[in-house]
Amino acid sequence: MYEGHSARGINACLQPIMTNSAPLTGITVLSLEHAIAAPLCTRQLAELGARVIKIERRDVGDFARHYDSRVKGQSSHFIWTNRSKESLTLDIKHPEARNILLRLLEQCDVLVQNLAPSATEKLGLSYEHLSDQFNRLIVCNISGYGNAGPYKDKKAYDLLVQAEAGFLSVTGTEEQMVKSGISIADIAAGMQAHAAILAAMLQRANTGNGSNIEISMLEAMVEWMGFPLYYAYEGAPQPARSGPDHASIYPYGAFQSSDHRIIMLGLQNEREWDVFCRFVLEQPSLIHDPRYRNSDLRSQNRDRLRELIQSLFSLLSAEQIIEKLDGAQIAFANVNNMEDIWNHPQLKALNRIIPTQTPEGIVSSFKPPGNNSDFEPALSPVPAIGEHTRAILEELQFNPDQIEKFFEDEVV
Repeated sequence: MYEGHSARGINACLQPIMTNSAPLTGITVLSLEHAIAAPLCTRQLAELGARVIKIERRDVGDFARHYDSRVKGQSSHFIWTNRSKESLTLDIKHPEARNILLRLLEQCDVLVQNLAPSATEKLGLSYEHLSDQFNRLIVCNISGYGNAGPYKDKKAYDLLVQAEAGFLSVTGTEEQMVKSGISIADIAAGMQAHAAILAAMLQRANTGNGSNIEISMLEAMVEWMGFPLYYAYEGAPQPARSGPDHASIYPYGAFQSSDHRIIMLGLQNEREWDVFCRFVLEQPSLIHDPRYRNSDLRSQNRDRLRELIQSLFSLLSAEQIIEKLDGAQIAFANVNNMEDIWNHPQLKALNRIIPTQTPEGIVSSFKPPGNNSDFEPALSPVPAIGEHTRAILEELQFNPDQIEKFFEDEVV
């Protein structure tokens, strides 16, 4: 457990938490961020070793701090996306803020922002405004709909982008569309931004120059919609909303045991269908049944096939079904809730759950999923609002009187 989160010198390499340095050690990221997309992106960079300085609103901070109070009185979204950062409060619209920002940018490698459309342009913080003075700076702009076109100034919240990207049209049941249970459009944009920034750093190593990155939630989400888009290519019918079942492969979906547990079953090829019929259903005649002899036919005739499989599973407990599926090496999964995940035996075996310090005490969290044999992730606490403001201003060589005046004038 890491007690405390002291500010680190901007000109110095990040001191690794572990014994070996993560790959972005020495990189400094300044982030004008809120909500999910940009904070998720920068948390990934922080845990690869970058120093991430998060600029927050004075007094209230990132509004995601107040979405809920489920984690020791703190927001679940904020705790998830803001580990391993430093918090600097700043009124970026205050005339004196620009002096602070410019001193920060002199030491930064990357600027990330997901403010309202055109906000950084108005503040003079766009790539076009900064590139002459900071020619090695990588600027990453995360927006809802991009920097051009008829939607560029529209507000974009996660659910709205799910709708615009077509996700709702293929998710849910025949009767009812259903949104994703997580902020999937924000996550898509954040992870695309993370990858694009890493690519830009490699490019800078070759050219010596920074670059401008534009990531929109719509474009990121459409990238993830590749299967249904191509399935409906040139006007073909799109995948039907099929509840928990796969839209075009069957049997690939949910079945219930006699003790009312849900088992997610997954068959994807003819070899698995053969084994499933012989050893799970114990009805080998189905292998060559003309209604089910290939994947397309099984999907077309899924209603009858669902009834057939469910009639057997309804006679067996979940443990009996699992024993059959394991014996036949047929893919399946339990439908876990959140408590199940916190206690998942596989996650425990992989030592994924770790303690993390937050302003309100230690909470459990998860290690980043990328496991590299050469380094450990650079993990440190979730910051309190403005926890590092004074220390960062001191590093930027503002004298004590200047710093006090920044506080008095409500710049920071």
